[in-house]
Amino acid sequence: MQLLRLVQLIFGFKKEVATEDLMKKFLIVGLGNIGEKYHDTRHNIGFKIVDEMASKEKVSFESQKLGAVTRFRFKGRTFILLKPATYMNLSGKAVKYWLTKEKIPFDNLLIICDDLNLPFGSIRLKAKGSDGGHNGLKDILAALQNQQYARFRFGVGSEFSKGRQSDFILGKWDNDEREKLSERLNKSIQLIKSFGTAGLNNTMNTFNGQ
Repeated sequence: MQLLRLVQLIFGFKKEVATEDLMKKFLIVGLGNIGEKYHDTRHNIGFKIVDEMASKEKVSFESQKLGAVTRFRFKGRTFILLKPATYMNLSGKAVKYWLTKEKIPFDNLLIICDDLNLPFGSIRLKAKGSDGGHNGLKDILAALQNQQYARFRFGVGSEFSKGRQSDFILGKWDNDEREKLSERLNKSIQLIKSFGTAGLNNTMNTFNGQ
């Protein structure tokens, strides 16, 4: 009986450790379109943020199933960075695949995208919500059938004339934006690390409105 109890304790402990390890893994998804024509455009700010984060952490993306992936550890957490290779409007398939493969709970998923309704450089973290008209978020919702995941919206502004929205979001950053972008990227990286270490609510309180 003592031996049986010991075995139960050991395997129970292993199960608890495994569950705890999963809670320390985070999937950070930067939305964007693949291809040179979309590089450094406003719509690809999700790609740009995770690229900058990978560079700061000295890790490199590798082409894997449905996207480019890399990972690093910070304060006991594992951050998995994903750039879907499915184009923006079909991002859901890649997100669902990597969530399932890595056994990451919805609470540890963060989607990064552009937002026309926020001034340039504004950052806003939300716990859940609708797609807000963003086609990438719309496809993720359709794939996951769940809205209970965090979204990090980066403001790109709306400085365009009537009928020129598509040209604007698929356009390159102007000189004034480029000068300010570096500081905003650093702030975005701080937000992502805080999401994984301090939690969603603390991170929203600290960074929203900055």
